[in-house]
Amino acid sequence: MGEVHAIRQGEPIVGYELSGGILRLTLQNPPANALSLAMMQLLLDHLQSARDDVAVRVIIVDSAQKLFSAGHDLKELSAHRKDADRGRDFFEKTMQLCAELMQAIVRHPKPVIAAVNGLATAAGCQLVASCDLAICTDKSTFCTPGVNIGLFCSTPMVALSRNVSRKQAMEMLLTGETIDASTAREFGLVNRVVPQEYLGPIVRKYAQTIAAKSPLTVKIGKEAFYRQVEMGLTEAYEYAAQVMVDNMLALDAEEGINAFIEKRQPEWKGE
Repeated sequence: MGEVHAIRQGEPIVGYELSGGILRLTLQNPPANALSLAMMQLLLDHLQSARDDVAVRVIIVDSAQKLFSAGHDLKELSAHRKDADRGRDFFEKTMQLCAELMQAIVRHPKPVIAAVNGLATAAGCQLVASCDLAICTDKSTFCTPGVNIGLFCSTPMVALSRNVSRKQAMEMLLTGETIDASTAREFGLVNRVVPQEYLGPIVRKYAQTIAAKSPLTVKIGKEAFYRQVEMGLTEAYEYAAQVMVDNMLALDAEEGINAFIEKRQPEWKGE
């Protein structure tokens, strides 16, 4: 996980591996893991199929290249400038699908962890910012360089500005400069920075820890987190209080509290 893998001809551009409740989706679209229309659609399809799959507890998005993702496929986009509408229809389709993909991650009932090995730029950086957790190697770098080529990173800006402060987001967006892993952690873009050889084991540990929790509780908590951050303080407390009341009535909460009092391991039912 997070290691560099050789890609064999005929392999899908998104690898799929499910084991122990952990679904691993691997970006493998050489040479730059560009988020082409096909790759975004396949990622979205896998995410949607995992929504109601009880075998999936946690999702990891990693890469098989020496970089995480270079963002949108600029060659694919530019080729459509020859269309009768100068590419407008294809550009709209691409950006709408990208927005749908990023929202599918945020709204997904299962936690999504980005395991970043190498460069994550533009929409690739957006993908990292959209995930619930992000762990990267100490060699990873991040940027939103659209401003350098006359194309401001407006959609990456949505995810970025919801993860880092306004000043830091604007620094990345206006300069287009690359930040290193330690700066990304300081900004709040990633949770942890680890040596490359530890990326796989540490991401697995995070995923296994989360997978061991009540899936219902995790689903309730993730949804509530993203809803309340967009509310005012009073509204957020009113909403969160009702969420806790409903959560208290769940069988898993009853089981978890009883197990804590009785000093035993809980047996989750997801109800």
